[in-house]
Amino acid sequence: MKSQEEADRLSLYPLLQIRGIEITGVDAKSKDTLSKITQFLEAHQVSNLIDLSTQFASDQFKATIKLKKEIADTWCPQFSTLDIRRIISGKFTLSADDLDEMEILVSLLMSPFTFAFKSVDCLSSHIRVRKYLIQNARKTAVAFNTEAGERPFDFWKYEEETGYTLKESANLITALLAATQPETTGALYDFSCYRASEYVILLALAQESLHTNPELLHEIESVNRRFAIKSEQFHMVYLHEYGSMDIPLPTKYYVPGDRLWFKNPDEKSSDVKGYEGSWVLYLGEGLFSNFWDREKPYSLQQKCLEIYFWRDGVVLDDKGKMVMDETIVNQKVDETLADPAQTSRILALMTKYRDPSGVYQDGGCIDTTREYPRSVHKDSCDVVLPQ
Repeated sequence: MKSQEEADRLSLYPLLQIRGIEITGVDAKSKDTLSKITQFLEAHQVSNLIDLSTQFASDQFKATIKLKKEIADTWCPQFSTLDIRRIISGKFTLSADDLDEMEILVSLLMSPFTFAFKSVDCLSSHIRVRKYLIQNARKTAVAFNTEAGERPFDFWKYEEETGYTLKESANLITALLAATQPETTGALYDFSCYRASEYVILLALAQESLHTNPELLHEIESVNRRFAIKSEQFHMVYLHEYGSMDIPLPTKYYVPGDRLWFKNPDEKSSDVKGYEGSWVLYLGEGLFSNFWDREKPYSLQQKCLEIYFWRDGVVLDDKGKMVMDETIVNQKVDETLADPAQTSRILALMTKYRDPSGVYQDGGCIDTTREYPRSVHKDSCDVVLPQ
């Protein structure tokens, strides 16, 4: 049975509107901007899928681009973006690279939150960052370790005060690839899921900066030679957050390249270090990153079931410390997937919005917010590095 708070949140769904993408410019360039927008939409094969409106206010020109309501209702019922890749794959003949970009774009066009850009070039840059992010995330494989960290020391050095920093001779992009993609070095390195997500995000931002803002890339490398930007500081410097506890994003609305958190709603098992919840990146195709076994990314259903059964996987080690037995968890998940009624019962619990931090009552594991990378494009860069 849904709590009143959960019912109140879900009641917002009919009130949500498709806000999509906004592109602004000045009057003197309005015709040029509109022409670029038209060319962009045609190049991405979405011209027939969208509603485009323009307006002038003061000296500003604004274009609003949204997915047509009839298409949105069919492709993304209740704002669910989980099936977009399957749908566009059946309707368009595209390369894998173009499919990634089109899925990102359609998801943005479907958004109940306005994604605003200063130009078509800035929008294109945003899409490329998300594309690099998901493509790198699919290749990322690390060893899960909540107690220790490890990096390839050809590129990184470690000090207690500054964390893992870039060696003077090392290139940031090469160093991040070496740490996260085992084909580079032939080795897996110890990470937490949160730190691994930071490296994947930073890699995408560095790859885009290399082409659109090399001065920023130089500055990012310089900072990384002195100290590691991580945790809350990483969030503030490199990411935007959208959605809130008061106005939550729909439970199945995700844009490829979003970072998000699944909360463990079980109080006891959340005391096991590393199992308070799970930080993941949305890869598109209805799948979420699995850095510990990259060949098996999670569906929303699988992720919810895994987190649910963490409560059954808690055991004591030989020192009497609570640890997680993943074998028990995996067995429970497999048994449940073979029982549709049990699967439905658990998913009804877990696909509710999470409780606030520190509260363990009726909530599920779904967060109300998502995070996405800040702009690194030279015309709209909002990454401000610490000095």
